Amino acid sequence: MYTSVNRGTFLFHFIWFSLALIIVTYTSGFQPVLGEGFTDNEECYVCHSNTNLEMAFPSGEVISIFVDRDEYESSVHGEQGMACITCHAGTTEYPHQPRTELNYRDYSLDLYAICTRCHTEQIAEIRNNVHMVALAAGNPNAAVCTDCHGTHNILCVSEAITPMNRTCGTCHGEINELYELSVHGAALIGDGNPDVPSCTDCHGSHEIIGPSNYPFHLFSPQICGDCHSDRDLMESYGINPNVMDSYVSDFHGKTVIIFETVASDQETNKPVCIDCHGVHDMLSPEDSHSSVLKENLLVTCQKCHPDASANFPDSWLSHYNPGPDQIRPVFYVKVIYWILIPLLVGAMALYVVSDFVRQWLKLKGEMKDV
Repeated sequence: MYTSVNRGTFLFHFIWFSLALIIVTYTSGFQPVLGEGFTDNEECYVCHSNTNLEMAFPSGEVISIFVDRDEYESSVHGEQGMACITCHAGTTEYPHQPRTELNYRDYSLDLYAICTRCHTEQIAEIRNNVHMVALAAGNPNAAVCTDCHGTHNILCVSEAITPMNRTCGTCHGEINELYELSVHGAALIGDGNPDVPSCTDCHGSHEIIGPSNYPFHLFSPQICGDCHSDRDLMESYGINPNVMDSYVSDFHGKTVIIFETVASDQETNKPVCIDCHGVHDMLSPEDSHSSVLKENLLVTCQKCHPDASANFPDSWLSHYNPGPDQIRPVFYVKVIYWILIPLLVGAMALYVVSDFVRQWLKLKGEMKDV
């Protein structure tokens, strides 16, 4: 049984112990887990490792806010040891302040701006791309950083396991279906061929431009030429590497080159590669559905030449340069011109020079007579 002395002694020691604990706590810099900041990801995992953890928005939409520790720690941010509050900087207390966004999409649009703090170069590149233009025009579904790269699972591009076309296909589903059936898509998805172009190879990654932009359409042959003028690459697949040379040598290509040089802000009135071969649905020239197959070529030509007759496509030499083994009539006509034109020009030059000399000598003789 405690006496009054015992009670007094106990109370005295309890007060001094409490004061000492408070002094040690605040002079040591200790921060309570549910206090003013979360500097250690372990504090966040206490709650966010719960697979059943959810968050509701005013719209009634409910999302999971579970964070897979392994997934995050193997991401580019996790490997660098970035703390959760680097991105979730406003989360400084517990319970967290409720989000004011109406739904998850609004939340994503607010949160992606955090990427600008570190990735200034990439943000500068996306500023005027088709997605940002659409977003500024009021389209909330236009893609932002997290739609393409993810959130807690962001990987280095070279390590990404999802083909780029399927990332883009999240929004551009119909286009992606056409692409995967094309000669490029079938090689990428079916064969895992890394040499074929995917979405970003043609449209760019952050500076994305599309066919509604005149310069993109006008300069698109240069995009195709990056691969199709690579002789080593083309020959390794048995593909003619002279397609660009033959294109810029004919009247279509020459006109396009002139437009690129003197009127780059205007649309060309001559076809570029995609006008004949298709855009996302390009097929092998041997495919029965190809727009450049001999049997289908008239329909392709009639897009620009509605009065074209059945023999109109015969004037096209394909992308092969005339030679002794192919397109012989044109080749020999060219040979004749190579010989005839220098002879005619040379003969004319010789005539002009000889006439000049004759006139000069005649004029000189007349002066002596005087």
